[in-house]
Amino acid sequence: MPPTATTPVPARADDAPFSAADVRALVAVLLAVALASLDTAIANIALPAIAADLHAQPAASVWVVNAYQVAVLAVLLPFAALGDLVGPRRIYLGGLAFFTAASLACALAPTLALLAAARALQGIGAGALMSVNIALIRLIYPPARLGRGVGLNALVVGVSFAVGPSLASLVLSLGSWPWLFAINVPLGLLSLVFAWPALPRQARRGHGFDPTTALLTAATFAGLIGALGAAAQREGAWHVGLPLAASLVCGALLLHRQAGHPAPMLPVDLLRRPMFALSVATGLASFATQGLAFVSLPFYFEDQLHRSAIDTGWLMTPWPVVVALVAPLAGRLSDRYPPGLLGGIGLALLGVGMAAMATLGPAASGLAIAWRMAVCGLGFGFFQSPNLRALMASAPPERSGGASGMIAVTRLTGQATGAALVALCFGLAGSSGSMWALALGAAFAAVASVASFARLRLA
Repeated sequence: MPPTATTPVPARADDAPFSAADVRALVAVLLAVALASLDTAIANIALPAIAADLHAQPAASVWVVNAYQVAVLAVLLPFAALGDLVGPRRIYLGGLAFFTAASLACALAPTLALLAAARALQGIGAGALMSVNIALIRLIYPPARLGRGVGLNALVVGVSFAVGPSLASLVLSLGSWPWLFAINVPLGLLSLVFAWPALPRQARRGHGFDPTTALLTAATFAGLIGALGAAAQREGAWHVGLPLAASLVCGALLLHRQAGHPAPMLPVDLLRRPMFALSVATGLASFATQGLAFVSLPFYFEDQLHRSAIDTGWLMTPWPVVVALVAPLAGRLSDRYPPGLLGGIGLALLGVGMAAMATLGPAASGLAIAWRMAVCGLGFGFFQSPNLRALMASAPPERSGGASGMIAVTRLTGQATGAALVALCFGLAGSSGSMWALALGAAFAAVASVASFARLRLA
């Protein structure tokens, strides 16, 4: 495809007033973000009930989660590129409608295979939402207050992850698992009512959309997540090697095809910007830490610290709750102080918290566990919003869609990498693998902190 010029999009003035329409648009964006985040958080809780009700093996029921994750990561960058072409509003509205319809299909699925297929469709809708939500926030907030917008977004994500397990338990205590998906339908329709008249519009751009590039992008990331998932399940070399080889081949073809394009779908143009590249590296390492922690901690609490499943649910809560409380403050601070400084300090705290968790003994009190989890949440909260701001501020306005999509890709790839490393730790260390995973998470946090502080040299 020959490169064509893109049309610059003027940013909002720093003193632009925040209108009632902006408030409605922000509510619509954050409600849909909450839906997608809650759906991710509740699915794992429902797996035992789904497997029992649909007479499926527990290992097979994992596809209810895997199908969603593969679909989300496969479509993120294609939808982000399409958002740069037609405007993020169209992608968001289409994704929200698709997510709502797929949620109904999930609730009505009579077999595990159909449920997994419906979850893949739901993942396509969620991927469309995630690909452009930060780009929409950039349109709603003026540049000087962008940190507040991404901080509020992080607050909603944190609260959703915090209440997700409790909400799932409440719904399952009152009804069957299909209600976990059916509840998305009225909430999705309500969000559409808010979003349709309020979301900011944006003119079409000059560059085109290449379906072949979109397919190569989807195959690259789907193969990568498939290989990581197979590794996490400790499957054979062929099950890991084939999707990994397919991912590498498609990735090479993708880079060749989009060479010289002014707005490449895999945003190599943005990755050539040192601030953007370092922010991506920081995000990958930090979300790998989060993946290592959230997958290993339930095993750690129950197998090493001898806590019940109910206690484990409560002990997991301080981290996301503190993230939700700290994220808005960190977002505001990122409008005044360098994101590299705030992120570096936060990630150093996260590493300290992870190391402190790994050294707990079986006699540790609930308070000893809670303050360590709170330190982890404090550190992660101080990293997340400033890093989002750094990523969006280091990309030109006309590449907001690509930057927004790359944010979601970074998060999901890091989390999937962390989950796969947990499986490796268990394979190498047996029942002590959870402690190894926490220690490895502390090391990843240290690497992320160094990468974050390195951004200060670019300011």
